[in-house]
Amino acid sequence: MSKKVAIILAAGMSSRMNTKLPKVLHEVCGRPMLAYVIDACRLAGVHKLYIIVGYGKEQVIHYFKDDKDITWIEQKEQKGTGHAVLCCKEQLADFEGDTLILCGDMPLIRPEIVKTLVDKHDHESAAATLATAILEDTRSYGRIIRDGYGNIQGIVEEADCNAQQKLIKEVNPSYYCFKNTVLFEALSKITPNNKKNEYYLTDALHLIIKAGHKVVAVTAVSQEDAIGVNSRQQLSEVGRIMQQRIQDRFVKNGVTIVDPPNTWIDARAQIGQDTVIEPFTYIHGKVSIGNNCRVGPFAYVREGTVLGSDVILGVFTEVKNSTLSDGVRARHHSYIGDAVLGKNVDIGAGAITANFDGHKIQTTQIGDNVFVGCGTVIVAPINIPPNTQIAPASSVTSESLKKETK
Repeated sequence: MSKKVAIILAAGMSSRMNTKLPKVLHEVCGRPMLAYVIDACRLAGVHKLYIIVGYGKEQVIHYFKDDKDITWIEQKEQKGTGHAVLCCKEQLADFEGDTLILCGDMPLIRPEIVKTLVDKHDHESAAATLATAILEDTRSYGRIIRDGYGNIQGIVEEADCNAQQKLIKEVNPSYYCFKNTVLFEALSKITPNNKKNEYYLTDALHLIIKAGHKVVAVTAVSQEDAIGVNSRQQLSEVGRIMQQRIQDRFVKNGVTIVDPPNTWIDARAQIGQDTVIEPFTYIHGKVSIGNNCRVGPFAYVREGTVLGSDVILGVFTEVKNSTLSDGVRARHHSYIGDAVLGKNVDIGAGAITANFDGHKIQTTQIGDNVFVGCGTVIVAPINIPPNTQIAPASSVTSESLKKETK
């Protein structure tokens, strides 16, 4: 098996989304669209990524600045998919392996589909391999043209299809794998002979077929995996599908989600076995929830939160950037922010940590077996010793705590 690199097309602006944010940075279940495509490539065995950026390039590059396997390539003019890939010619001039080409606005892409594409390419020793989809609604997709024997003859873009070609149900969702040397030889010969006056990657495919190279296709892409995001409506649709995938994964791993349609869980969250997520719970960011917990209903668990095992967060409880050790109870109308709670802490109804002093965020430390009475305000910064009993309706500061413990 030859080495694999990937080119990801992420330069588009997307006027239909009416946004100033680069399209590929729009979030799906807490992560940018582009992140899902990057992950799919890595999990399919790609060792190097070349990402084509254009509009808002600084924002895109900054978001992924810690990813060492990415080379950023700027497409200064938006002149089509073929032109975008040609921007990588210098970087890949001496590469003898295979090049995957994928779109950065297709977050539902799955690594197993990319792996199927790669395996087909290797098994057939093909010059080019496509992963195709069979769709009822084929609008906006290029149609796969085959001869009477089923051999690929090319792809015709939607704008260039005649009436008969528009009836074809097999479409091109833009999953490609090429022998790198064959790809760039063909790209150097394409011309913008189409209605949009753009350089199409599919035209390079036609030249590869014409030159007698082997081109194959594997019909492996589901209707969901074929969805690209070009509007806010499609972004919402993709988010709904991704949320279902996330919840299905947790359920298979032993988590109970009582009311899936009324629950939202971030793609980056981790949830342990036998935990129950009640309705109207919102889990956002890099959150870790242990085993045998009960969260919700109407709970809000935010970025940076770590829950141990056997933790209960009840109705209208919000936790942000805090660590709650095993056995913590916060059953009613509480806010816990920037805090570390020891084991078996009991937070009474309406109790909160006041973590912002008007200038900066302060932290709260609460020891094991502390009881916090209803309606208590704990003013950070503070360190409450283990086994402390705090009376209801108290306002607890470091100074008041010192007086109580003298």
